[in-house]
Amino acid sequence: MQAYPFNFDDPDKLTQSLKGVSVLYNTYWVRFNYKTFTYADAERNTITMFNAAKQAGVRRIVHVSITNPSEESRLEYFSRKAKLEKALNETGLSYAILRPAVLFGKEDILVNNIAWALRKFPVLAVFGDGQYRLQPIHVDDLARLAVEQGEKTTDAAINAIGPETFTYKGLVETIGEIIGKKRPIVSVSPAIGYMAGMVMGKLVGDVMITRDEIRGLMAGLLYVDSPPAGKTKLSDWAREHADSLGRKYTSELARRRDREREYKSN
Repeated sequence: MQAYPFNFDDPDKLTQSLKGVSVLYNTYWVRFNYKTFTYADAERNTITMFNAAKQAGVRRIVHVSITNPSEESRLEYFSRKAKLEKALNETGLSYAILRPAVLFGKEDILVNNIAWALRKFPVLAVFGDGQYRLQPIHVDDLARLAVEQGEKTTDAAINAIGPETFTYKGLVETIGEIIGKKRPIVSVSPAIGYMAGMVMGKLVGDVMITRDEIRGLMAGLLYVDSPPAGKTKLSDWAREHADSLGRKYTSELARRRDREREYKSN
């Protein structure tokens, strides 16, 4: 497989690199605003990519979005994802939109770092009562779904969720039980939880959690009332990887600084 630079600042080069492409699978995005990247940058760059794909004659775009996108959302992640879905529709190209909630699998961040915290600390905190829900999907299930949709021609928007639904507290409890690190779980206010996450983030040189991520979790935006699109259960996968899960902290920022080195270290 040949790799090309994004060339967002040179749409003609980006268009040229997409010549001959039948299906564009777009996973490009950022998890949070940071000094070197922002949601606004990601939205603008993605629209540039959509336009370049149209100019290049791409037949279909399979685009990864998020559960419950809304242009009216006060959470920038969800509002900008909704704007991108609208922009994709307006290109006139055939498309499939996949809306995952949480991904898990090799080199994931959320599940691994929950396991890491369970291994490191004698007690864990959840935001509020921890009863808000999420539906993780395995990365291979998402990839299979993307390939299936790439072969179709009908426009579609699919909630790409896995077969298990957890409360956030239940997810932490399940992971702790599987890796043999059951810990007391205490409820804290979102503000205290955010401050604790910020302190831990500074210790590991990363952004562990953002205010908007906490708000999105607690608002139930990672849950939808839909049939599962994936078959792999997180609980089964975690049992298969119980010995290695959470042994090393996975850093979002480290991957952005040096993806090759960080991925090889996992």
